[in-house]
Amino acid sequence: MRPHPRQVLLGAQAGSGFLPVCDHYSGVEARMRKSLQLQAEMTEEFGACVFDVTLDCEDGAPVGGEPEHAALVVALALAAADNARVGVRVHPVDHPSFEADIATIAGQAGHRLTHIMLPKVESVRDVIQAEKALQRASAGHLPLQVLIESPAAVHRAFEIAAQPRVQSLSFGLMDFVSAHGGAIPSDAMGAKGQFVHPLVVRAKLEIASACHAHGKVPSHCVVTEFNDTAAMQAAATRAAREFGFTRMWSIHPNQIRPILAAFAPAEAEIEAASSIIAAAVEANWAPISFGAQLHDRASYRYFWQVLERAHQTGRALPPEMQSYFQAVRPVSSPSTPTTSIP
Repeated sequence: MRPHPRQVLLGAQAGSGFLPVCDHYSGVEARMRKSLQLQAEMTEEFGACVFDVTLDCEDGAPVGGEPEHAALVVALALAAADNARVGVRVHPVDHPSFEADIATIAGQAGHRLTHIMLPKVESVRDVIQAEKALQRASAGHLPLQVLIESPAAVHRAFEIAAQPRVQSLSFGLMDFVSAHGGAIPSDAMGAKGQFVHPLVVRAKLEIASACHAHGKVPSHCVVTEFNDTAAMQAAATRAAREFGFTRMWSIHPNQIRPILAAFAPAEAEIEAASSIIAAAVEANWAPISFGAQLHDRASYRYFWQVLERAHQTGRALPPEMQSYFQAVRPVSSPSTPTTSIP
C-alpha cells in the first residue's frame, strides 16, 4: 500500500489544511439550532463538513443568565449529529463566568467539541489560565482558538501563536477599532474600510504572519454587512488571496456560501494539483518534470494543500484524489489541528 501524501509531505498538515474554512457563530437558541441543522444539511450536500459551528456564550448569554445559557450549549452540543463540528466561545478569563463556563461546557460536553474559543486574549498568561481550567475540567485535549482584539494582543501575536494549546488566532475587528479611542474611524469596521486603514491592515498581517510562522490557522474577522453578498464575497476573497487568511468568521447563514466560494481553489487549480500529485505518486515522490516545469516535494506540499482546501470547501475531486479523504476523520490535538491518516 502506498503511503498517504500526509505521511510523505512533511509539514503538509500545517496551517489551514485541516480546519474548515468557515467558522459560523450563533448565540441565540433558535439560531444555534438552525446553525447545527444547516451544518448537517450542507455536510450531506457537499460530502464533507464545510463549516464549523461555534456556539456563543460571550455575546449570546443574557446578563445574569450565564449558567442557563451554558447548560443550553451543553444540551445542543450533546444532541448534535455524530459527525458535527461544534465549538464554543466562552467568556474571557477575567469574566466572573469563565470558570463556570469551562467546568460546565468542557466538563460535560468536551468529548463532543472540536475547540474552545477564548475571547479577549491579551497575553500568553491568558492562554495558560484557560489551559489549566480545561485540565481541571478533564478536557485538556481540547484545542484553544483565541481572539486577538487589542493593540497589545496584536503586539504579542507571535508569542500567543507559539503556544502548543493554541490552534487558531482570530482577529476581533470591532473591539480592535474601539480600543483606539476614536483614533481609527468607524468606517474601518466596514467591509471596505477594514482593508484600507493602515493600523487595521497591519494587525491583520501580523496575525496571519504569526499563525503561519507557528503552523496555526489565521481566521479572518466578521463582515457586518451580512445582506450584501457582493461585499461579503469581495472581503472574503481579499482575506484569502491578499492577506493570507485560511479561515473566516460567518455571523449569518447568508455568509457561509460566499466564504466557501472565496476560499475554494478554482477548478483549474484543482485539476492541475490533482495531475501533479498523481504524477508524484507514480514517481514515488521523486522530482518530476510536469508541464515543462520541475516539481519536487516543496511544490508537492503546495499542491496537496490545494486538494485539502478543495475537499474542505466541498469541491469535486477526481476519484483517485477523493480516495485519500474517504477514511479521514477529525481528531483533537492541542498543537496540530490535523485529521488522522487513514
